[in-house]
Amino acid sequence: MQNILKIKNLNKNFGGVIATKNLNLSVLDGDLHAIIGPNGAGKTTLVSQIFGQVFPDSGQIFFQNIDVTQISEYKKSRLGINRTFQITSVMKSMTVSENIQLATDKIRENSLDFFTTFTNKSYVLEKIDFCLGQVGLIEANNQPVASLSHGDCRKLEIAMALASDAKLLLLDEPMAGLGPSETQEMIALLNKLKGKQTIILVEHDMDAVFALADRISVLVSGEIIATGEPNNIKRDSKVQNAYLGEA
Repeated sequence: MQNILKIKNLNKNFGGVIATKNLNLSVLDGDLHAIIGPNGAGKTTLVSQIFGQVFPDSGQIFFQNIDVTQISEYKKSRLGINRTFQITSVMKSMTVSENIQLATDKIRENSLDFFTTFTNKSYVLEKIDFCLGQVGLIEANNQPVASLSHGDCRKLEIAMALASDAKLLLLDEPMAGLGPSETQEMIALLNKLKGKQTIILVEHDMDAVFALADRISVLVSGEIIATGEPNNIKRDSKVQNAYLGEA
């Protein structure tokens, strides 16, 4: 299996704060690769650099063997990288299906007035049905987003990322704020997506991480201190001391 993402010697400082320190990371195509670590470890900053919202001070990011280090988030989304955020970023004044329309690159690039011009296009309707079907929201397609539960808003965010034909999904704490039943639904959804898309998962819910991940990288103070399969990460003494404890 080949690497879809490779990061070499990445560094990012904010004033005197080191967010990323000489970081190296490889993500295999089709894997669900989790990134864990304590608060302030630099996880969200790393995701932001991969996506192009923050540019590193030095180092390189390769996506499908293309150097994308200094490419903007818009161009990266067109290459096949997309993300969700810690705080939901859906448009609550619109319906569920309209949010999918917003996220569909083909619509955005072909028309400024896509609501009137493309609403009845078969490929748009098929895209909406497919993406909502993937996340279990097909019955809610005409509902206002404001009426959805927090868990369903999280699912909609993932559907929007899928609508952009993402090859690499960057999921930043998708379990945040979810109750126990919603968390189990999200775990089931991500299990369903595993292998169809490559996923980088930043998450504090360790039960979810160890249930889902093919590989895990542990980030502490901007540095990756360990990468490996879940069972190996659990047994790693450096990881136990820095983050997991003796559990």
